[in-house]
Amino acid sequence: MRDLFKNPKLFDEAIQLARGGKAAAYERLEFLGDRVLGLVVAEMLYTTYPKEKEGALAKRFVALTREGTLADVAHLWRLNKQVKTTDSELRENDSVLADVCEAVLGALYLDQGLDAVKKVMLPVWTPLMESNIQAPQDPKSACQEWAQERYKCLPIYKTLGQIGTDHSPVFKVQVQVANMSAIGFGQNKKAAEKEAAQNLLEQYHG
Repeated sequence: MRDLFKNPKLFDEAIQLARGGKAAAYERLEFLGDRVLGLVVAEMLYTTYPKEKEGALAKRFVALTREGTLADVAHLWRLNKQVKTTDSELRENDSVLADVCEAVLGALYLDQGLDAVKKVMLPVWTPLMESNIQAPQDPKSACQEWAQERYKCLPIYKTLGQIGTDHSPVFKVQVQVANMSAIGFGQNKKAAEKEAAQNLLEQYHG
């Protein structure tokens, strides 16, 4: 990737992680790259699927811009081998690699503009788009769709209790669909409901 840059220093900034607790240039480049990535992917989807509604396009967009997809691209571009850090474990961290991938896109945009970004993105993102990868679905949304389709009803969530301290509570929530139920725990009710929904789906499919 570095060979593509007219100003290689921009690429070097994009792959240099923070040191000594100080902010790094890649963080600002990642902020820019996130917007550039979003614009290119949105344009690809808008052009490729002219008859799809906004909701369907949004799901595709999430799948193509999520952390796991960006981390996979970072590996494809071997950015994990080029990241500058004293902590070797960070080179294989999906969250870090996703940020670095966006930072590189932001740096390339500054270096040569949007057309240059499209030139490197399209050969990679087009096959991903055509493979119809799916965005990870929220467990509560998945549980609701399953309940409506299978039992023609909505999941019912009930808070059963709370343990721990006021500063570090753990909520216990039950979800029920027809005659099936499952329990979930979480540091807030929303997290507990998600775990309960996931457990119920696993119980049904398992």
